[in-house]
Amino acid sequence: MSEVGFGLWTVSTGWWGNKTDDEAVALLRKAFDVGINFYDAADTYGNGRSEELLAKAFPRQRDQIVIATKVGYDFYSHGENRKGQREIPQDFSPKFLRFAVDQCLQRLKTDRIDLLQLHNLRMEQVADDTIWETLASLQQEGKLVAYGGAFGPAIGWLYEAVDCIGLRNPAVVQVIWNLLEQHPGAEQIQASRDRDTMVLVRVPHSSGMLEGKYTEDTVFPEGDHRRHRPRHWLINGLKKVEQLGFLTAATGRTIGQAALKWLLAEPKVASTLPNIYDEEQLKEFAAAPDTPDLTRAELDRVAELYARNFGIEEPPMQYKGTMTRDASAPTAPTVPLPHQHTVLTAA
Repeated sequence: MSEVGFGLWTVSTGWWGNKTDDEAVALLRKAFDVGINFYDAADTYGNGRSEELLAKAFPRQRDQIVIATKVGYDFYSHGENRKGQREIPQDFSPKFLRFAVDQCLQRLKTDRIDLLQLHNLRMEQVADDTIWETLASLQQEGKLVAYGGAFGPAIGWLYEAVDCIGLRNPAVVQVIWNLLEQHPGAEQIQASRDRDTMVLVRVPHSSGMLEGKYTEDTVFPEGDHRRHRPRHWLINGLKKVEQLGFLTAATGRTIGQAALKWLLAEPKVASTLPNIYDEEQLKEFAAAPDTPDLTRAELDRVAELYARNFGIEEPPMQYKGTMTRDASAPTAPTVPLPHQHTVLTAA
C-alpha cells in the first residue's frame, strides 16, 4: 500500500469542482503512474460513481492496486434527497451490509474488496455484535480481505474510534488528523498501539491550509466544502503556517509534503489521503515519501508550537461525536477479538 493514497471523493462528488468521467479516469491513471496504488472510494460518493470510476480506470490492473471502499449510507433509497454534503439515512443491518457489499463488487467489477470500512459509524454500531459478525463472515467468504471503520464526517468522534479499536480490533480506522488539528487524532492513534489496527489519515492538510496556497484574500466558491470554515480559521491558519517555515527551508520539501511526512513519522499510519484534484498537486503529494524525514528537532519544534497553539488565541474547536465518557463505559472486548494482521499491499 502506497504511503500516499487517492481519495476518490475529490473526483466523484462535485465537492471540489466537477470532473467528467474522462478527466477523473485520467487523473486516477496518472496517480498510478507516479506510484500511488491505494484508492479509497465509498459507495455513496456520487451514488456509486467513485467505484465505477475505479473500474474504468483500472480494468487490467486489479492485482496491482489496493481498493478500499465504504458502506453504511442508504443512497439506494435516499440518494436523490442529498443536499450538498448533508448526511442521508444510514443502514448497518446485516441484510443491508450484504446487499451493499455485493453492489460494490458489481460496480468495481472485482471479486473482492481489499478494505471495507463502515462509513461514519456511531457508538451503536461499535457495540453491535451482529454487524461485526457479518463483516467476519464476508471476510471468510472471500468478499473482503480486511475491514474496519471510517469516522466522521467532521473532525471529532473520539471514543467512537477508540472503542472500535479496543472492542473490535479492526484492520484499519480512518480518522482526521493533521499537524494543525491533532486532537482527537492523537488519542485515536494512541489507542491503536495496543491492537493490530492501523490508521488511515484523511484531511492531512487541514482542508488545504497546509498546502501553502491560501492568502487572506482567498474566497471559496459556492458549494465548496471549505466555506463552512469560519473566517478566523483562515486568518489564524495562515499565521500558524508562517511559523512552520523551518520544515521547508533548505529541506527540499514543500509545506504540503512536510505535512504528509509529519504524519508518516507515526508508525501506525498506513497511508495518507490528501485531497487530490489536479495533476500538479498529484505529483507534489506523490513525491512526499521521497523527501527527507522530519528530524527529531523538527518534530519537537512542531510539538512545542502546537502545545501553545502557535501563540494564537482563538475560540475553542467545536467537535461532534463522543468526546467525553463516563467511568462505566466498556473498556474490554465484548466478543473475542479477531486477528486482522492483514497487511494491505498490492500483489
